[in-house]
Amino acid sequence: MSHVFDPIAGAYDRWYDTTDGQAIFRAEATCLRSLCPRCEGRWLEVGVGTGRFASMLGIAEGVDPSPRMHAIAAGRGIRTGTAYAEKLPFTDGAFDGVLMSLTLCFVADPGQAIGECRRVLRPDGTLLVGTVPADGPWGRHYEAKKAAGHSIYAHAQFLTAHEIGVLIEEAGFERLAAASTLFWGPDGPPETEPRVQAGIVPEAGFLSLLFRKVGAAGRRGTAREEQP
Repeated sequence: MSHVFDPIAGAYDRWYDTTDGQAIFRAEATCLRSLCPRCEGRWLEVGVGTGRFASMLGIAEGVDPSPRMHAIAAGRGIRTGTAYAEKLPFTDGAFDGVLMSLTLCFVADPGQAIGECRRVLRPDGTLLVGTVPADGPWGRHYEAKKAAGHSIYAHAQFLTAHEIGVLIEEAGFERLAAASTLFWGPDGPPETEPRVQAGIVPEAGFLSLLFRKVGAAGRRGTAREEQP
């Protein structure tokens, strides 16, 4: 996917400084922070992009298939390298936590990517996922862009909230918590103060999920909260 993001790395990063970009990032960052206020220990962001989320959460290491993207992240003080989510260049159990934010929809093999995240996590390690579910308002908006041949979203594979949960739990994780945000539509004015609601809310456009590594891969985890 590096050939897609390399040419737009600078523009992609600058979008976060626009009025809409700031509002959306603030909401997504608040949502992630609600599940992981302090990401303690050694953490890795898989699909670090330009490092906005890693920097906000205090994550010091990240990988991305786009050298131009992670070069910008390196400028934010993050130790970066070129790697695909499906083949992480780290030893088993190297990390206390892994973040994947807005990454799953752009990997070629989501199951293999989650398996790699699990491999590099220590026993009881933490996986924090931020995603735009396909069945939410923003997911449907991006699906329409994909159908129209958008240069970026044409390469995306959006999953529903349920599909994401099943994928990760069957890889050997237990879901601990969920939170939702982006309660305004793609064409609506953003909220002045981002609203974050616990659980999986169908009307929300962004979803954060917190998991713990358990047992052997292939074992379905048991969520600690009921899914609406």
